[in-house]
Amino acid sequence: MKDPAILSPTAATAKVHITSIDILRALTMILMIFVNDLWSLKNIPAWLGHVEQGVDGIGLADVVFPAFLFIVGLSLPYAITNRRKKGDTDWQLVKHVLLRTIALLVMGVFLVNGESINAAATGMVRPLWNAICCICFIAIWNTYPKTLNQILIYSLKGVAIATLVFLAMIYRGGPDNAIGYFGPQWWGILGLIGWAYLASGLITVFSKNNFLVVVAAWIFFAALSMLYHSGNVPEVFHFIPNAILGGTLAGLTMGGVVTSLIFQYFRSKNDNKILTVVFIAISILLIILSIIVRPYWGLAKLGATPAWLFLCSAFTILAFTVIYWTADVYKKASWFNIIRPAGTDTLLCYLIPYFAYGFTRLVGFHLPEVLLTGMVGLIKSLLFAVLCALITGGLIRAGIRLKL
Repeated sequence: MKDPAILSPTAATAKVHITSIDILRALTMILMIFVNDLWSLKNIPAWLGHVEQGVDGIGLADVVFPAFLFIVGLSLPYAITNRRKKGDTDWQLVKHVLLRTIALLVMGVFLVNGESINAAATGMVRPLWNAICCICFIAIWNTYPKTLNQILIYSLKGVAIATLVFLAMIYRGGPDNAIGYFGPQWWGILGLIGWAYLASGLITVFSKNNFLVVVAAWIFFAALSMLYHSGNVPEVFHFIPNAILGGTLAGLTMGGVVTSLIFQYFRSKNDNKILTVVFIAISILLIILSIIVRPYWGLAKLGATPAWLFLCSAFTILAFTVIYWTADVYKKASWFNIIRPAGTDTLLCYLIPYFAYGFTRLVGFHLPEVLLTGMVGLIKSLLFAVLCALITGGLIRAGIRLKL
């Protein structure tokens, strides 16, 4: 057996910027904004949206979130290696992972509470709540110019933190006959990403890119996903937060880490053909695994089933392979320039729709029905997603950039 370290990226490899990862992330974010905007449309194909709870199957919307989780893992070895090159120790890396996790959990919880806000009891409508929360997120986690006065920076962050604390205190949610207080609900998309990132980030840090350790971690989470859905998770693991204990979400991010190490290994050898064969073979294996386990727990995003884990991992690997050949091998990255900001500051792009929806609702703006129906409506939603990427690019040029 070969030394497992042979699949660890060399310093030269890790330093190479892979354009296709940014583009894959950008495309995934565009798709996420697109499918999240489908609620505003009517007379559109059902397969574009989410499959309902308890139904065996997936729609387009059900493959976007797992793709994003997979990309989080795909980027992790590069990010951690680069921080090590800057002199970060393992414990500094752990601190970074923990702080980033906390940030994602905080943002996720605030946005989730906005979904069930009782406007009358809180004294604030949902669009205003979301807009204020997003402004605070940007103020706290923006990358400020080094030339900007430090007192001003800390003042902005302090006001933003105080504002979030105030919002949490005045929040009331739920129906009038069952008013609830601010607190974690289902963590939200950002919160779930945070939990998965915590698990895969810590493993990636301490494994030091040891391929066998990373593969073992993926197998563990895949097995945990099956144990969780069969109700047989050993009690020794019950202390683990439920979002990680389910196995599926962390399995998606760890799958990305495994794929990244394989990618870096073959990339260092400049062997794109073998890389492609390996990725296709892995994808076929994952699809077969999905078919095998589907009869037991179904194929469902809302259930985060093992079949969903395997199938969506395969889809993302295949998509990454196609984009890699297009952008990095054939040098056609310029085709994606219009959406690239969605891949370089993805979190900022994710927040843009909250401002857009909030503004239009607060001012009472409504699009004509013709723009919300059928194919015309789908084009509208797609253009809206692209517009969010363009706005993100403008904000980046203006000096607003979120960095966790």
